[in-house]
Amino acid sequence: MTTFPGSPRLQKGAIIGLDPFNPLASVVIFQYNPVTLTRTLTPKVEGGTGNQPMRISGPPGETISLDLTINAADQLEKGDATGLYPALASLEMLLYPKSAQVILNEALKVMGVVEVIPPEAPLTLFIWGVKRVVPVRITQFTITEEAFDPDLNPINATVRLSLQVLTYQDLGLLSAGGALFMTHQVIKEVMATIGSVGNISASASLSL
Repeated sequence: MTTFPGSPRLQKGAIIGLDPFNPLASVVIFQYNPVTLTRTLTPKVEGGTGNQPMRISGPPGETISLDLTINAADQLEKGDATGLYPALASLEMLLYPKSAQVILNEALKVMGVVEVIPPEAPLTLFIWGVKRVVPVRITQFTITEEAFDPDLNPINATVRLSLQVLTYQDLGLLSAGGALFMTHQVIKEVMATIGSVGNISASASLSL
C-alpha cells in the first residue's frame, strides 16, 4: 500500500561569496525565502541607428531586488546570545575588503611602494534554484533591525538587497563567473525552446 509522499522538499535561496581565504565567512543560506523577487532587464544595443538598429551588443543588464527576513527566535531558544549578528555579518562582509589585505597595503605604502592594488572582492553568487545561479555585485544594501534583547542584539531584521548580475562581458568568458553566466544563458535558451514547442503544440491542438 502506497502513501502520499507529502510536501515537496523546499529549496532555499542563498548568496555565497567565494573567498578562498575564508570559505565559510560569506555563505548565507536564506532562513526564509523572500516572497517577492523583482528582476529588471535593460537591453544592450548599438548606439548608432543607421542600417543596423537591431544589432545587440551583449546580454542585457539585469538587476535583482529582494527583501530577506531574518529572525533570531531559534537562537534564543538555544540560548545563543549573539542574536542576528552572525547572519548579518556574513552578508555585510560581502561589501568589505579583507582586513589583512588592508593592513598589508598600508604596510606597503609605508615601505614606499608607489602602486598598491586595491583589494578585490570575492566572486559573489546569487543562487535561486538549480536553474538560476548567477554572479552578482551588491549595489544596494539596507538593514532594518527590529526588536532587541537586553544586550541590544537585534531579534528581527529585514535586509533589502539590490543585485547587479555580472555577465561574461564583465568577468570574461573563460573566468569562473563568466562560465556560470553562460551556463545560465544556455539554460534560458533551453527553457525558451521548451516553451515555444509547448505553445506550438497547444495552438495545433486548438486548430484541429
